[in-house]
Amino acid sequence: MKSVYFSSMLVLLFINVRAQKNQTNDNTTEEQQVGNWLGEANVPGIAILKIENGNVAKTIVKGIDVNGNEITASTLFDVASLTKTITTLTTLKLVENGDLDLDEPLYKYWIDPDVQEDSRHKKLTTRIVLSHRSGFKNWRYMYEDKKLSFDFEPGEKVQYSGEGFEYLRNALEHKFATSLEKLSDSLVFNPIGMENSALVWNKKMESFDFAGSHDKGGKAYEYQKSYEANAADNLLTTLSDFGKLSATLLNSSYLEKTLFEEMSRPHSEVREGIHFGLGWIVFQNLPNEEYALFNAGSDQGVNSLIVLLPKSNTGLVVMTNGDNGRGLAMKAIKTFLDEPGNEILNRF
Repeated sequence: MKSVYFSSMLVLLFINVRAQKNQTNDNTTEEQQVGNWLGEANVPGIAILKIENGNVAKTIVKGIDVNGNEITASTLFDVASLTKTITTLTTLKLVENGDLDLDEPLYKYWIDPDVQEDSRHKKLTTRIVLSHRSGFKNWRYMYEDKKLSFDFEPGEKVQYSGEGFEYLRNALEHKFATSLEKLSDSLVFNPIGMENSALVWNKKMESFDFAGSHDKGGKAYEYQKSYEANAADNLLTTLSDFGKLSATLLNSSYLEKTLFEEMSRPHSEVREGIHFGLGWIVFQNLPNEEYALFNAGSDQGVNSLIVLLPKSNTGLVVMTNGDNGRGLAMKAIKTFLDEPGNEILNRF
C-alpha cells in the first residue's frame, strides 16, 4: 500500500540532489574530477569502486583519513546504514538455510518491553521489518517519552526504521541464542571473504587506517567507537570488502535465485518508481530494462552508498568521511552509472 510516510533516510540523503545532477562533467579524467570534488566540498577522503560484468573494473581512492594517511581500498570506513545490507543478508541466509520463515511472527522469540501491552506487536514479521513497514519511527529517541510505540498497524504503510531492524536483531539473537556479530561472521563475512569488516569496534579494527568522520569544514569529529552491535548502523568495512560483497551478489553466487528475486521485488511503495524490497530500496523501469538495488548510509561525518544493477552486472560503491560526502556520492552516480544513474537521480 502506498504511504504518506516517506523514508527519513531518503529525505536526508537526497537534499541538493537536483543541483548535483544538473552539473556537467569537464574534460578532466575521472580521477582528476574526483580529486577536485574533495576540495570543492571540504571532504577529506573518498573511495569509489565500480563493477562491470560482475568484476571490479575501477577503483578510485583520493584524499586522506583522520590521521593524515592516504585513503586506500583497505582504509576502514564507518558506513552507517549500509549496516542494514549485512543484517538483511544474514537474515535471508537463515531463510535460505531453512532456519527462519519470512512470515513467522517475531513475538515467538522477542517482544520489546515498550510494546508488550500493544497487541499489534503480534503482527511483526521478518518480511514486514525488512520492508520498513514495522510502524516504528527511525529511532525511539524520536518519541516524546523515548519509548518505542507503533505509529500505525505493522504492514499497513512504509516508514524507514532502524528500530525495526533492531527489533529483528533481538528476535534473531533470542531464537538462535547467538549474537548478530557471530551470525553475520558465519553467514556473510566469512563466506564472502570480507575479512576486514565488523559490526563492532574490536581489537583487529585498531590495526587499520581509519577514515574517521569530519564536519562540513573538513574538521575531524571526535569519533565514538561502538562496542555493541546495532543491526541498522555503525558497520566498519573497507572498499575492498564491500566490492567483494557487491560482486558476489551480482554474480548470483550468494543467495539462491528465488530468494534474490524476493529480496529485489517491490514490497512497499515510497513514491512512484521507488519501493522498498527486503532491506533494499528498489528502482524499477530504468533504461535498458534495468532495475537497481540501492542502499545508503549517513551519520555524523560519514556518507556512503551502494548501487547494484543486476541485469547488466554493474555496481557502484562510494564511501566518504565528511558531512558533505552525500553530494559527492550523488556525483559518483551520475559520473559512473551513465543512463541508469541519471534516471535514478531523476527519481529523487
